[in-house]
Amino acid sequence: MELVLTEKDGNIAIVKINRPEVLNALNFKLVSELKELFNNINNNDKINAVILTGVGNKAFCSGGDLNQVIDMNPSDAEKYASHVHNLLNIIENLDKPVIAAINGYALGGGCQLALACDIRIASSNAKIGQTEVKIGIPPGWGGTQRLARIVGMAKAKELIYTGKIICAKEAKEINLFNMVISLGNNPLLPFNEEKINNEEQSIQLNTKLIEESMKFARTITVNDLFAIKIAKSLINKSRDINIESGLTLERFGCALCFTTNIKDKMTSLLDK
Repeated sequence: MELVLTEKDGNIAIVKINRPEVLNALNFKLVSELKELFNNINNNDKINAVILTGVGNKAFCSGGDLNQVIDMNPSDAEKYASHVHNLLNIIENLDKPVIAAINGYALGGGCQLALACDIRIASSNAKIGQTEVKIGIPPGWGGTQRLARIVGMAKAKELIYTGKIICAKEAKEINLFNMVISLGNNPLLPFNEEKINNEEQSIQLNTKLIEESMKFARTITVNDLFAIKIAKSLINKSRDINIESGLTLERFGCALCFTTNIKDKMTSLLDK
């Protein structure tokens, strides 16, 4: 069975983790396949954005596959963590925007995978959490670093120390999710929690999640890919440098875009 499925809709790639029998848990081979795939996407000029999701209606990714890590010694665990870190760094620094379409559970390593993406859009039945302390380890795949940068240090400590799993509504309120998709509501309006009562509704919700993620991706891909690439790099770099250095990089990044066909684009806007 293929561990990763890919589709292409215009200039948008849809990447699906395909281990639904274990709630799309990550193992070494799956991580390797994802690394190869994202490197290929980065070199494909016909792809301008990526949607990452999980197969099925129950989970985006439930975390690391415990069957693979349970007998690891410290050296093995460090090597495995480095392997996953490499994947998440590739996703975070990809030249194209990456949208996590979170369908169901995103726990532990699954939460950390979502954190490496640029945008997180979730179904109303999504659940997310850094649950590692419950099995005796801290987050080891970027959670202690990326989560605090997204939701703030105090909230990150609360989520990591307690290992609690939060619902989509709370995740949206703390800006962990950019958008929550429900069956009954407009995704642009305030979200009200809803109950998903059967498999048919679950399938409908997952379908709507991908549709809305595609709509959002298209609002990005109509814009200049090179400008987005520069903007993403500048935003990511801002976490590591002071404001003066960041503004200097921004100035040169903006100037670099004037080497492209920017004059034609500005002229067309002026003509409208």
